[in-house]
Amino acid sequence: MTLDAAPTARGRAKAERRAALLSSAAHLFAARGFDGVSIEDLGSSVGISGPAVYRHFAGKQAVLAALLVGVSEGLLVGGRAVVAAADDDPAALRALVRFHVDFALRDPDVIRVQDRDLAALTAHDRESVRDLQRRYVDLWVDVLGRLSPSTERAERRLRAQATFGLLNSTPHSARSVTLTRTRTLLAQMALAALGH
Repeated sequence: MTLDAAPTARGRAKAERRAALLSSAAHLFAARGFDGVSIEDLGSSVGISGPAVYRHFAGKQAVLAALLVGVSEGLLVGGRAVVAAADDDPAALRALVRFHVDFALRDPDVIRVQDRDLAALTAHDRESVRDLQRRYVDLWVDVLGRLSPSTERAERRLRAQATFGLLNSTPHSARSVTLTRTRTLLAQMALAALGH
């Protein structure tokens, strides 16, 4: 029993260190840009040496990939869960808006990194991020289509993408308004942009 517990504890500690590295990387990359952060910076930010980062990631580019692919996967999985749990399509749209507002307010560093450093990914990882994001947009477009079947898909996609632009501007704009008021205003503006 003790032998089984040790790998579990070690695995848990490794997962926690990996999560800490990703969180710290988001902050450092947002503040300094991908090129302005070294492996040593990443390691020291979580209390380990630079070379110890390689126990968790193949290199700095792999850290960036894990961060951006992981967030994109999380948005898609979370968005699908929100839609599945909603009672109807109006509720699904409101829930998607709340879900994305929460993301934008919780992870502004990731939004900054995505905006500035997506090009630093390998072509494969960049395509993975884009594919996941397209599927996330399609989730919104499909809900909008059920709410407004006569609206062309291209217009629904434009509305969804404009809404993301509005919500993802939060890291640059939401500084002098309370969090509660910011959340309410963003949700209202998003629903208006979506035509609902």
